[in-house]
Amino acid sequence: MAFMTGSRSEDGEDAVLATINTTPLVDVMLVLLIIFLITIPVVTHTIPLQLPKETSQPNQPQPQTIHLSVDRAGVLYWEQMPVDLSTLQQRLIERAKISPQPAVHIRGDQRAQYEPIGRIILACQRAGLTRVGFITEPPVQH
Repeated sequence: MAFMTGSRSEDGEDAVLATINTTPLVDVMLVLLIIFLITIPVVTHTIPLQLPKETSQPNQPQPQTIHLSVDRAGVLYWEQMPVDLSTLQQRLIERAKISPQPAVHIRGDQRAQYEPIGRIILACQRAGLTRVGFITEPPVQH
């Protein structure tokens, strides 16, 4: 017994059917629908409880982040104020004693020399600060 899926052309070859068989797709969708209909009542059925109302406070306050900047001329800034290297070192030593230690964020001008930034890193290392990071801008997407 033979089953013909297409029509024959004039030269005797089978013609290609250009329609999509959606029966398997409908079968899968119906199975998924049945699974969801069975599992939703199980998920929504819970034991009625009255949970206590409470707010939580962090146990340890997070120390304030230290923001250091270096401009194009190599001038060091603590937050927004210019600072020399010896003052920077003293302030970093004081902040390193805080537990947990604050993070140091360094912002350097793109055209700044590496030397002042290297001095900041060395000062952080000598003070014992371990969380030092660089702030950059993401590249412009075209």
